Amino acid sequence: MKNKATTADAYKLMHDGALALARAERQGIRVDLKYCERKKKHLNRKIERHQKELKHTKLYKLWERIYGAKTNIYSNHQLARLLYKTMKIEPRKLTPTGEGSTDEDALRQIDLPGVQLILNVRKLTKVRDTYLSAFTRDQHDGYIHPSFDLHTVRTYRSSSANPNFQNIPKRDKESMRICRRALLPRPGHMLLEADFAALEVMISACYHKDPVMLQYLKDKDADMHSDMAKQIFMLDDLDRSAPTHNKLRTAAKNGFVFPQFYGDYYGNNAASLAEWAELNYGRWGDGKKGVILPDGQTISAHLSSRGIKSFQKFEDHIKSVEDDFWGRRFKVYNNWRDKWVSKYRRSGRLQMLTGFVCSGALRRNEIINYPIQGTAFHCLLFTFIELDRIAIQEQWESKLIGQIHDSILLDVAPEELKHVEATLKNIVKKTLPAAWDWIIVPLEIDVDSYEVDGPWIAA
Repeated sequence: MKNKATTADAYKLMHDGALALARAERQGIRVDLKYCERKKKHLNRKIERHQKELKHTKLYKLWERIYGAKTNIYSNHQLARLLYKTMKIEPRKLTPTGEGSTDEDALRQIDLPGVQLILNVRKLTKVRDTYLSAFTRDQHDGYIHPSFDLHTVRTYRSSSANPNFQNIPKRDKESMRICRRALLPRPGHMLLEADFAALEVMISACYHKDPVMLQYLKDKDADMHSDMAKQIFMLDDLDRSAPTHNKLRTAAKNGFVFPQFYGDYYGNNAASLAEWAELNYGRWGDGKKGVILPDGQTISAHLSSRGIKSFQKFEDHIKSVEDDFWGRRFKVYNNWRDKWVSKYRRSGRLQMLTGFVCSGALRRNEIINYPIQGTAFHCLLFTFIELDRIAIQEQWESKLIGQIHDSILLDVAPEELKHVEATLKNIVKKTLPAAWDWIIVPLEIDVDSYEVDGPWIAA
């Protein structure tokens, strides 16, 4: 594939990928059925307790007064109307249509008794009904066999069903631990997760070739997220070994950098950053809330000393950071986005580096993100196919059993662990870039192994 990838190349990738994923589906993933049933009963009790507490709050009583017998705490439509129309609360985040958001980030910024209880009830109900119940419902002889499809997603990524293995929580640590605790290796084996590091950011650089971005990705001493944290939180320096500084770096990464890359805007970013930094949205100026810096000062007091004495001023500051982000720091990337959108609007189609073509009615963010997301997945799929081929050729006892987001899951025989890890890294660092010469950044894959006979969580 040294030359420009064609439609035939794209077809071959999908054909070989479908076969490799089918073999993983046939292997299946072992489920701890007794744990699932025990945990569901435990969650029932917690949900009932939260629901009783919620019914004593003023929020719920007002909700019930408006909707009566139709009151449904799982209805985002009812909740949005209650919070933003009836109670006149200023939305912390907006949806793409400009309405007040009821997603988790937005709701956590609302300091109102009852809102946290709603979030807890919704979260635990989803863990019980969407994940644990699916594991027990879809298992056969103690194994689930989720399907992995390559024909349902417009970006030419994969999807999963029966159960949806790719939807297992990762961001919320409690939900992740509950769900992953239910999944086990075969007896005497161990689970291994191989996760591509910042894959979509890496692949985006192969499209736009922004020199600043390439420098960040190629220089191991450079740290984009630390630089952005210093700018966002007005820090003179940032020490990643300090837990609170590292938390602010994570806030910059997940609350600003990645959302900006995916087309979000400063208003939503400001609300998300305030949550990450534990800032009080409604009473900003007291200086008593927020992450405590190594010198003992709260981030709220620190920002106030720099002139950021209200959330509105913080939002204005994030707007200026956004302007600098695209107008100076990643100017070439920004110009590429405009040219890419203009090219699509002239031709009505997008040609991926892997030979796939996107067409049809697409919004601006979709035009920019689809090729990056699809191409990033194709790097993972190439790795999956090659790993599957070697496993068959060398007659491994270890088996590929799944794929989720930017990671591959294997059921590994302990004596093969080092060889599996070495093979994975060789594919990602050597075989993959040799096959596609448009890969101009060093790809990395992080490998985490778990205990023999242990679940898919760290001890």
